[in-house]
Amino acid sequence: MRENVLLIGGGGREHAIARALEDSEALRASGSRAQSDDGEADLYACAGNRNPGIARIASEFETLETTNPKAVVEYAEEVDATIAVIGPEAPLEAGIADELEDAGIYAFGPKKEDARIETDKAFQRRFMREHDIPGCPAFETFDDMDAACEYIDEYDGDLVIKPAGLTGGKGVKVIGDQVTAEEGKEYIRDSDYDRIVLEERLIGEEVTVQAFVANGAFETAPAVQDHKRAYEGDEGPNTGGMGSYSDASDELPFMTEADYDEAVSIIEATVDALDDYRGILYGQFMLTSEGPKVIEFNARFGDPEAMNTLPVLETDFLDVLTAARDGDAPPALEFADKATVCKYAVPEGYPTNPEAGAKVQVSEESAGDALLYYASVDERDDGIYTTTSRSFALVGVADSIGEAEEIAENALAVAGEEGLHVRHDIGKADLVQRRIDHMNELRGE
Repeated sequence: MRENVLLIGGGGREHAIARALEDSEALRASGSRAQSDDGEADLYACAGNRNPGIARIASEFETLETTNPKAVVEYAEEVDATIAVIGPEAPLEAGIADELEDAGIYAFGPKKEDARIETDKAFQRRFMREHDIPGCPAFETFDDMDAACEYIDEYDGDLVIKPAGLTGGKGVKVIGDQVTAEEGKEYIRDSDYDRIVLEERLIGEEVTVQAFVANGAFETAPAVQDHKRAYEGDEGPNTGGMGSYSDASDELPFMTEADYDEAVSIIEATVDALDDYRGILYGQFMLTSEGPKVIEFNARFGDPEAMNTLPVLETDFLDVLTAARDGDAPPALEFADKATVCKYAVPEGYPTNPEAGAKVQVSEESAGDALLYYASVDERDDGIYTTTSRSFALVGVADSIGEAEEIAENALAVAGEEGLHVRHDIGKADLVQRRIDHMNELRGE
């Protein structure tokens, strides 16, 4: 059977998905158009921004608004798509998966109702409570901002302020860390959010475990640690993610095998409670002295975590998609025993006052042993330039975190510093050791 795969989205995560599909046996022989023994496959892509890395891989790249179901379905039908892979969260919230299915096209991504596990944080917490899913922190939801402020005054301890809807990873404020209680109340009053969630602040180390879900079954990937804060030493405002790392095993250096297994058991309970979920279920956990607690769920690959996970996936990703489409469980996933370090280069001033227009000096060819993933860039006749969002990521893959970090840094040296900001501390030995020491302290070791 001929497979025409439509990739929806144009960021770094989607470039990683395109690379994983490029490595598929059916797409590998000559660019994206290839013959295999059992059929033929092509990759098509659509996004609001043109990603030059994806455009290099795909047979065709269409610029369109991916939250417009009519436009996406029309393009999917034009290219005779047999499978669609939805990368970002906004198209999921717009119901793109539902519309594609109505048109007879399988979408690897949850329908709008199931995507609420990410797109509506109030729903997410109520869902966890209703289904007795472990790892849920104490919380309350509010549509009255004055009542929320009163709750902060009355609560004995620190709270996390979460807008109920999507904010690109930048809406959360943590009392006792990023803001004081008074600043938190001011943030709530000055915002235009119509619903917020207030929940207990969890102390520990953040980890992400991503699950490939289809037909009531799932397979999990190695744990990853993202770094949301803009500046080195975990300082500054939250971002969409400045970089991440994984180890050459399922666990991170500060985790035990039991920690990972407990996180997987929480994912299992969540998959069991979701009726017809398909796609990626991303569990972001706080590893506390009492084990993993759920910070949030996302309904798609993480960005940057996809750039740690997909380069070491040895199972054919197209086989994962076709199994899901054909009603089968995901195949047993195999991952290389390699560590990864991903570092994002973002425009100077990001995220509060980003300055666009710096020329990107590194290319896929000049990145050496590192993998280059474009995110939000502007391709012009004379080169590629930054926009006001995250620009590109460089990923090292090696036997150890230290070696992978060095590969990423060597590529960043080619990229240079002009007009860019990078968190160079991600994956460095001293930062990883601080994570280990922190968890040892929390465990009383």
